[in-house]
Amino acid sequence: MARRYDSRTTIFSPEGRLYQVEYALESVNHAGTCLGIRTKSGVLLASEKKILSKLLEQGNTPEKLLKVDKHIVIAIAGLNADAMILVNLARLTARRYSAKFGQPIPVENLVQELSDHKQGYTQFGGLRPYGVAFLFAGWDRKGGFQLFHSEPSGNFSAWKATAIGASSQAAQAMLKSDYHEELDLKAAKNLATRVLEKTMDCVKMTEERLEMVYLTHSDEPGDVVFRYLSLNAGEDEA
Repeated sequence: MARRYDSRTTIFSPEGRLYQVEYALESVNHAGTCLGIRTKSGVLLASEKKILSKLLEQGNTPEKLLKVDKHIVIAIAGLNADAMILVNLARLTARRYSAKFGQPIPVENLVQELSDHKQGYTQFGGLRPYGVAFLFAGWDRKGGFQLFHSEPSGNFSAWKATAIGASSQAAQAMLKSDYHEELDLKAAKNLATRVLEKTMDCVKMTEERLEMVYLTHSDEPGDVVFRYLSLNAGEDEA
């Protein structure tokens, strides 16, 4: 039945489904797990690093956690090529807003802009949906620290803690049972490590299989900074 209705994004099935959008969601569900946790002093993003081959040169550049602006970081799950197009669009949108209004773009505004763009690719013939989902970690003066999830369909929602990618349902279940709003950085880091160990089915997490970033207040009033975290105590300011 699906083959009669999945050739275009503009064709609904009799059940009201858009199969091309569902296929884009499947590309997210087969990607490495990413999760976000909002704490009392910031937002933590963590991502699984898939090692495709032991012969592959491992660089120090983050693969799944990328800076959009000085106050916004994202985690990606899905097709990396699609993700980079949208990341560059997000960076351009943030710069244009800053140049026009003289202040950083509010987090939800940027999420809305990017989600509207993604939704447009589900509505017109000759286009295909982007096969990528995002977790946005950000801060602004109005909303404070925020965590958003944006889907390939263009839907987005705000969360206290959530996960995307492979085994996201198992990760969500663990977050639901163990999360509380008074988590500090150390507790959030331990929770993220436990969740990824469970979803990746590994006995002990190693640096090569995990990347984490923490967005928090800087020493300057009204400003934020994000730091790449290691499994040990070390932190690297971006």
